[in-house]
Amino acid sequence: MRTIKQLYNIFYAKFFLFDDRLVLMTAGAIVGIFAGLAAVALRLSLASVLEYLAPYRQYAWAFILPGIGAMLSFLFLDKVVREGAGHGVPEVIYAVSRRGGLLRLRSTFSRLISSFLTIASGGSAGPEAPVVMSGSAIGSNIAKFLDLNDRQRMTLVGCGTAGAIASIFHAPVAGLIFSVEIILGEWKFVNIIPITIAAVAGAQISEAIIPAKELFQHHPFSFFTGDILGSIGLALFTALISVIFTWTLTKVGALAKRTPVSPWLRAMIGGCTVGTIGIFMPMVLGEGYHPIMEMVSSTFPMTFWLVFIGLFLKIFVTSMTLGWGGSGGIFAPCLVIGSLTGVVFHKAMIFVFPNAAVTSEGAYALLGMTGIMAGVMQAPLTSIFLIAEITGGYEAVLLLLLVSSISSTLSYIIEPSSFYFKDLIERGEFMRPGTDARILSDLSLNEIIDTNYTPVSENMVFRAFIDIIRNSDRDHYPVISDETGNYIGMVRVSSIRKYALDPAFYDMIFLNQIMDRDMVTASFDDNLHDVLEFMETFNIDHIPVVDHHKFCGMISKARILDLYRRELIMQTNIQ
Repeated sequence: MRTIKQLYNIFYAKFFLFDDRLVLMTAGAIVGIFAGLAAVALRLSLASVLEYLAPYRQYAWAFILPGIGAMLSFLFLDKVVREGAGHGVPEVIYAVSRRGGLLRLRSTFSRLISSFLTIASGGSAGPEAPVVMSGSAIGSNIAKFLDLNDRQRMTLVGCGTAGAIASIFHAPVAGLIFSVEIILGEWKFVNIIPITIAAVAGAQISEAIIPAKELFQHHPFSFFTGDILGSIGLALFTALISVIFTWTLTKVGALAKRTPVSPWLRAMIGGCTVGTIGIFMPMVLGEGYHPIMEMVSSTFPMTFWLVFIGLFLKIFVTSMTLGWGGSGGIFAPCLVIGSLTGVVFHKAMIFVFPNAAVTSEGAYALLGMTGIMAGVMQAPLTSIFLIAEITGGYEAVLLLLLVSSISSTLSYIIEPSSFYFKDLIERGEFMRPGTDARILSDLSLNEIIDTNYTPVSENMVFRAFIDIIRNSDRDHYPVISDETGNYIGMVRVSSIRKYALDPAFYDMIFLNQIMDRDMVTASFDDNLHDVLEFMETFNIDHIPVVDHHKFCGMISKARILDLYRRELIMQTNIQ
């Protein structure tokens, strides 16, 4: 009886061996379907539970619901599936950046459940990051089953991401662009087709189960010349709010880590704080899609000051939810914060310029969503196409481009890393595939180091040294202390030529008189990318490796570049 794996190997060898693009296209469609199903399952589950709990939120004790949800979410991740808390997307980026797209099988469902507990109970978070984690893990494990290489696995991780985003938002183009712009970080033709297929598959699955045109429908907008200046002003405002949101997320999360209580209790405190604020401002709870619908359709009933207060409360409760132990993403909070920002700006603009010929409040809510997403994620293309697809606001595409580009640029100037990359960059774990840093990180120092060097004594007479170099082709000789055996310097043949050409010096000097004591050394803890950058900067070809004062060998630039070339070929090789 043949196993499924054996049947696959026969099928693969017969039909796909000549071109792996067919494998990726077929697998991409499968990954997109399953990622879409995961997204639909979470979306329907959230809708059902949120509707069930709605009548109970009027009671005074309802503030505890988000606390219970956040606590259960943390306990599930920590005790049941044994995964650390996190937003999901940075973990996927790390897997692509440093692990060739490897994700655990349990990640296909772990964040779906934890985020369901957080959001359904009222926590301020979005469902997109969990489905991205789930879809990416589905792609990774299907690639593992098919025995694909790292490059192919990362493509299927991108397929899972695209299928999940396309399904949760009914936005296949945004799914494709988010996957390439944020997760993979490289626009390669070999990736685009399978990821596109996965995005379409995910969107079609969602459309078949939950028929809908746009997530946030509205009446067509009419724009005027004054809206150009208005959009520029709004872009400046959204850039500021984006930076405030990013900083608040970071600071509140750091404060939570310093709070001397158990992590599960910390999650409950954060959730109860969110629930308490939600009693007075219910729109800050959950994913917040209903307020967005009202704002985009220009039917939001709140006054300027209530919207202004709600804007900063939404920033705070999202930071409390995610920073204190809850699980979820920032897509949905960004949409709510963005629409509130647009409404605040429009109300202020109309107050200052009551006769200004500008479009409706709903259009500025749409533009605000684009500006906040572009600023927080620093992904202008994703923000443009996502907002256009989920609202159907294609008539605003020129102003979307304007707001997105200005907001993302200004946010980058103030805060050079997006929220998704910030922690990874600070820990030195962010490396894009195909970059020098990523390729060099895959090389081991044991592969680079050359140990075939002859050590010499510090008290060796120069004549004895001349006899050694006559029978050697080396240019570097490590000098070792006679007393301790430690490395103390280096003799370079190129720098002692004047002594070697004058026999009068042979019996007059010792090596400790002519050795180089200041030659820079490396250790096994040094980053190979930094070592190569140092060699380039100071125009040197060799660096000694010293560990605990003992000479271990030499690193040469030629050896690094040779292995770099081989690793580059290996990573781009098609199996």
